[in-house]
Amino acid sequence: MSEYIVDITPENAQSEIIEASFKHPVLVDFWAEWCAPCKNLMPILEKLVEAYQGQFTLAKINADEQQMLAAQFGVRSLPTVMLVKDGQPIDGFAGAQPESEVRAMLEKHLPKPWDLDHEQAKALLAEEAFAQAASLLKQAYDTSGQRADIALSYASALIPLRRLDDAEAVLDTVKLVDQDALYEQLRSQLTLAREAGKSPEIEALERALESNPEDPALTIQLATQYAQNQFNEDALELLFTRLQADLGAGEGEVRKTFTHILQSLEKDDPAAVRYQRKLYTLLY
Repeated sequence: MSEYIVDITPENAQSEIIEASFKHPVLVDFWAEWCAPCKNLMPILEKLVEAYQGQFTLAKINADEQQMLAAQFGVRSLPTVMLVKDGQPIDGFAGAQPESEVRAMLEKHLPKPWDLDHEQAKALLAEEAFAQAASLLKQAYDTSGQRADIALSYASALIPLRRLDDAEAVLDTVKLVDQDALYEQLRSQLTLAREAGKSPEIEALERALESNPEDPALTIQLATQYAQNQFNEDALELLFTRLQADLGAGEGEVRKTFTHILQSLEKDDPAAVRYQRKLYTLLY
């Protein structure tokens, strides 16, 4: 039997239905061996619980064998299906239903795909895995219709990555009614990030390269420092400018560094997309 399906008895009803429903919705199916509509419905429910992969569990109750449980839930006909959440039935139906109707009922109460992405991304933010979080949050932000709470999480990932223009554009979509303390905090972080100067090491390399603009080793050193400090677009622009002048600069090391930085970014990073296209144009 699937890990998402459980047969209910008086001994496990409390734990598998009531207590479990505080963690995720539980779809309770009352059925019987003699009930033909029950046997038509059950494969649909089993298919859906597998399709949703743990967003809910299916609790099967044989109403003939567990008449007391059927009576406690007020079951009057078979099949009867109830969706239980936080200890209470919140939806359901009696009689066999097509898959489309069962799915529609479930989707009113189950988390949306963007909610699942958002939850996963928040865990990544807590681990400071900002690039991975940003990738998930971009998808959640777009598919949710730029929902405000997701927008704030998305900006929280973009600012440490120094994708400051992107972060500002996302914050600009947050409506006044949703501009809470976190919004104000992110606005302040964005302002500080814009005002933050570059490290003395970067400034020294910038001065050295200004004096020797065609030195490929200095170009690579500065670009590497830029990338390590999340100035990814500065790094790519510096290297690309050098490649435009000489595609084989530094015996190919400039191009190799450019490629490594591109590969270190998420595929949907705007800078990565833009400079990948620029490189393609330059090569072909």
